[in-house]
Amino acid sequence: MSKKPHKERPIMLLLDSLGRRWSLRIIWELQDGPAKFRALRSACDGVSPSVLNKRISELRKLGFVEKTDGGYGLTRDGESLAERLRKLDRWARRWDKRRQG
Repeated sequence: MSKKPHKERPIMLLLDSLGRRWSLRIIWELQDGPAKFRALRSACDGVSPSVLNKRISELRKLGFVEKTDGGYGLTRDGESLAERLRKLDRWARRWDKRRQG
């Protein structure tokens, strides 16, 4: 099996992009609807304004977040990703219960 270079594998691009600190948290916090910058920053406790702004910009370029009248919201791809994250969250909760015995 031949492997494509790292940059040509969509899963690697996705994991690298979402693995950046705060990226998944931003998507998670926007899953219930758009939020203004200040509200999003408050929900993402501990993120600096400059880092939040940078991550939002990156997520916009990736097509997961868009600017809306209500602040920032998820695009169709962002909603699809959030749906998968909710499934992963349910799995993680079951795994954590088993892990703790």
